[in-house]
Amino acid sequence: MEKNMASWDRIVRVILGIIFIVLAVQKGGAWWVLGILGIIFILTSIVGFCPVYKLVGLKTLKEA
Repeated sequence: MEKNMASWDRIVRVILGIIFIVLAVQKGGAWWVLGILGIIFILTSIVGFCPVYKLVGLKTLKEA
């Protein structure tokens, strides 16, 4: 699996992921969907690969 996310992209996703999870825990109810999205954001940041980017042919990581 090739990486397709730049460092700045991964940092933004981790920050958003944490915010989404905190909101989901605080608000409850249907906000759990946002919590799941937050978990996905954090996981894709850890791996450095976003399947949606692959589907649409997008890469934030510059070629070396």
